[in-house]
Amino acid sequence: MHQGRQGDEGRLRPGRSRVGTSRASPPKLPPTERLHPRADELDLLSIRSVVRRLHDEDLAAIRAVRPSLPAVTEAATAVADALRAGGRLLYVGAGTSGRLGVLDASECPPTFGVPPSRVQAAIAGGRRALTRAVEGAEDDLEAGATAVRAFKAGPKDVVCGISASASTPYVLGALREAKRRGAHTVLVCCNPPGAESVADTVVLARTGPELVAGSTRLKAGTATKLILNAMTTAAFVSLGKVYRGRMVDVRPANAKLRARAARMVAELTELPPGDASKLLEAAGGEVKLALAMHFTGLDAKEARKRLDAKGLRALSPSGRRGARRRRPGALR
Repeated sequence: MHQGRQGDEGRLRPGRSRVGTSRASPPKLPPTERLHPRADELDLLSIRSVVRRLHDEDLAAIRAVRPSLPAVTEAATAVADALRAGGRLLYVGAGTSGRLGVLDASECPPTFGVPPSRVQAAIAGGRRALTRAVEGAEDDLEAGATAVRAFKAGPKDVVCGISASASTPYVLGALREAKRRGAHTVLVCCNPPGAESVADTVVLARTGPELVAGSTRLKAGTATKLILNAMTTAAFVSLGKVYRGRMVDVRPANAKLRARAARMVAELTELPPGDASKLLEAAGGEVKLALAMHFTGLDAKEARKRLDAKGLRALSPSGRRGARRRRPGALR
């Protein structure tokens, strides 16, 4: 895409132009493809100055997410409703966007104790695209639809397309197929979507031009990561996967997580570490069940029944006191 031959025509300061040259971005380019007004002399700056300028853009990415919070809330609610009903969250994306979807999907099982089948991701070009560019994969409309068919997506599911440009054919094909199958569709993007979008929920972070024009792994990628973090974390918190700021459904699959699990039980029960470890062992390593056993005085089998019926917050001493003060209509 033509940005002007700066090497031949001389470097210009932002906001200035000369007759016969075009410093302004072509009007039809999407915002993330345009030239940043502070980027013209980027290659003349010291490394320290480049780093500081990139950091300024990171802060701009955070600010860009804030106006999208109502849409993030809507998407997170749809995800929570789908998971509660036995459905799934299915990500589809290409390039950086696809890798961010794979990252978020892979982090949900260890963090929230959900089976990997409940949050899945497809990336244009397949597994090979996780570590290297697969040229042309993102342009395949039918491949996106095929990915959704492979998921066997249906009305219980949320299919979330991730596309900084809002126009990636692979993502658009996936969302159209998801819509046809009755799934709730979400589009996370950094450019306003066109008429071809079929998303039920559009989460738009207007990050604008990148310091390196078109390199959406920068500001757009940062904003996208923030949105996915918020969407899944809020959904799982609402599903009872977090208690008093702790990941109580964590699967203690390694030494670090086992130590964290024992520490959580000790902190939340105020038991000595040795007693907390014994309680955790009696609960089969499940932090939430160990807490339910402590709060109710029941054995594992009966505590699990109570936990499934009421949730951990209702079983805790503070939760039981708070239940009497709960306002009508407040979330349980």
